[in-house]
Amino acid sequence: MSSAMAVPKIFHSINYSCNRSKEKPLFDPVKAVTQTSFLGSVNKLRISSNVPFSSASVSSSVVAVSEVVKERKPKSAVSASNLLITKEEGLVLYEDMILGRVFEDMCAQMYYRGKMFGFVHLYNGQEAISTGFIKLLTQKDSVVSTYRDHVHALSKGVPARNVMSELFGKATGCCRGQGGSMHMFSKEHNVLGGFAFIGEGIPVATGAAFTSKYKREVLKENCDDVTVAFFGDGTCNNGQFFECLNMAALWKLPIIFVVENNLWAIGMSHVRATSDPAIWKKGPAFGMPGVHVDGMDVLKVREVAKEAVDRARRGEGPTLVECETYRFRGHSLADPDELRDPAEKARYSTRDPIAALKKYLTENKLANEADLKAIEKKIDELVEEAVEFADESPAPHRSQLLENVFADPKGFGIGPDGKYRCEDPKFTEGTAQV
Repeated sequence: MSSAMAVPKIFHSINYSCNRSKEKPLFDPVKAVTQTSFLGSVNKLRISSNVPFSSASVSSSVVAVSEVVKERKPKSAVSASNLLITKEEGLVLYEDMILGRVFEDMCAQMYYRGKMFGFVHLYNGQEAISTGFIKLLTQKDSVVSTYRDHVHALSKGVPARNVMSELFGKATGCCRGQGGSMHMFSKEHNVLGGFAFIGEGIPVATGAAFTSKYKREVLKENCDDVTVAFFGDGTCNNGQFFECLNMAALWKLPIIFVVENNLWAIGMSHVRATSDPAIWKKGPAFGMPGVHVDGMDVLKVREVAKEAVDRARRGEGPTLVECETYRFRGHSLADPDELRDPAEKARYSTRDPIAALKKYLTENKLANEADLKAIEKKIDELVEEAVEFADESPAPHRSQLLENVFADPKGFGIGPDGKYRCEDPKFTEGTAQV
């Protein structure tokens, strides 16, 4: 492979070059896959011996980027130099993850109290991915999400009160109550939307990344904005996914494709739905790096995210990152979650990403119990205030009903007198003159 296509150390293991680096790669996806015991019920699946997922090869957990980083530090180095984050960074990560968890727990309460309607999909258990990637981005960088989008919006800076109001269907929501749970959007924060259909947001993200490249190379603007597209394992056998990976690699777009592989597509186990469970392999097939990381550890996710985001900013093209994680609740709040093995759920609950970060912070003396309790209290109050704000906010006016539906402002939605046709009593009777 030419030097122009070379990739950083973290991605050497999937480089097409025959001249592999003699230095130990920072992250080896092949080793990660062949040694992992992380993929749900994979040991129960009968698969041929040439596929790396087999009970004989399972010997340890996913290879940790953070552990490899520590191994490469000189033994004589002071302990502080072995830390992956500073105290300030650690507290930011912890606060963001606590915000995501507390907010989603409150959403469950409000849903069952009848304050929210429709489908509401919660993010509990996956916070390390949103925090690990989004807290490295700037405000000008773009994020595209799925129907599990509340926490992505919060991590990107959309105020909790505006997200909660949107969930309540109120006019003060980030979409003025017209989007609801699955369609969070904020132009100010470059949250380009949650999308209800799987794969629907990937072309939008690819277009946003193309915009950044066009500004930089054609309009000669000083633009190094990147786009992060989040989607689940169930999306990775869809046409949009493959088409957009091809375009992104072909044009070297500044985009990171982040697979939040929580092992289940509603009630379908990931290992039963795809011929090769290793999603990261689909990156190299299109000429881009593919990386597999433990999505239950924010520090591991953050290490991979740094490399991927930096590559994109340098103009070196896209990266596919598979983050293996686990959702702690059902597919949605309408899902009783009876399909997953209780033992599996119990096993993953012991790998709570927030508990793991808390342990790292306290054991490395980056924070004490009082510091973390103060953050938790602050977030509790913030979310309580968000609920009060949403509950007291007004409902959207009926005049919003047909906004953003018709391109022609004088079309079906607005009459010659400038008034909304939906305000005509005959409109709802179906007898209005059009």
